[in-house]
Amino acid sequence: MTSALRSRLVRLAETATTPLVPADFLDLFAPLRAGADLRGRIEQVIPETRDAATLVIRPGADWAGHVPGQYLRIGIDVDGVRQWRAYSLTHGPRPDGRIAITVKAVPDGLVSHHLVHRTRPGTMVHLEQAAGEFVLPPQGGRFLFVTAGSGITPVIGMLRNLFPSTDEGVLRPNRTTHHDVVVVHVAPSRPDSIFLRDLEALAEAGAIRLVPRYDDQHGLLDVEELPAMVPDLAERTTFACGPAGLLDALTHFHEDKGLELFTEQFRTTRVEAGEGGTVTFADGRTLEADGSTPILDAAEDAGVLMPSGCRMGICFGCVLPMKEGTVRDLRNGEVTTAIPGESGAIKIQTCISAAAGACHIDH
Repeated sequence: MTSALRSRLVRLAETATTPLVPADFLDLFAPLRAGADLRGRIEQVIPETRDAATLVIRPGADWAGHVPGQYLRIGIDVDGVRQWRAYSLTHGPRPDGRIAITVKAVPDGLVSHHLVHRTRPGTMVHLEQAAGEFVLPPQGGRFLFVTAGSGITPVIGMLRNLFPSTDEGVLRPNRTTHHDVVVVHVAPSRPDSIFLRDLEALAEAGAIRLVPRYDDQHGLLDVEELPAMVPDLAERTTFACGPAGLLDALTHFHEDKGLELFTEQFRTTRVEAGEGGTVTFADGRTLEADGSTPILDAAEDAGVLMPSGCRMGICFGCVLPMKEGTVRDLRNGEVTTAIPGESGAIKIQTCISAAAGACHIDH
């Protein structure tokens, strides 16, 4: 078939299906095909704890793969609004081509609660390609992993790739000869410890040294205790993932000791709230927003549909022009002001910006 004839047939099909296009019909029958928007089909929902579950996903044909430790952004429609969140991949590349994420339902977490408690096999989700630099160097080394809660998810992906688990037990391939791993894992209690069975199996096989810490038994972790838990700490590179408070403490500790640290977090650290204000949109709608709530969340709570993405200030999917007014960055307290006739409209990230006075959003 010549290219000219092919083009004519495509135009004829588009005319016959207007306002839809042929690709819209293909999406109904082959949503995971090559060339389509990248999607995935959830095939399994595996409970891990009472508030966490692993989702096994068959990705579309254009999935480019990932390196253990990386994350992906997943989009799912909740109550008619498409929400995007970032989750670590909890496996290395699998022979069956599937990918897996483990989600912990966090307090007031709209998407996490939906994924853990309401999602069923067969659900279609939107995907973005894997990203992230929280990965192990291929040459190996001496490592300390410090994880808390769902912060174990990128680390378990690395460990499963290093030390595969089979019916015969945990394997220790030759390629792991130069990997020496200690894991300090923090959880509220033993029953709330995600992937504890995996960690204990790895420890029993001698693949890692596990130092479990449970708040109900040991109290909150004091990072100053790390040298006692890991006597050769100074000889190791630390990888940490968990709540912002823990990561901040680890950062200060490692900087003070001159030690190497790599961190990963998916929830922004927010400074204290400031002054709120009235937010006005281009269609005349207004809402009162406090100084601690992102404009994106305040708008959605008021029924205003907004563009959104990661909701962490990473992807810039929520950027909108502010024609006039002042907002405050909830991560660092930085104030941004748009002045008519002087600065012109200034683009802001509504997911991490709170009103710091009256502001007008061009949306």
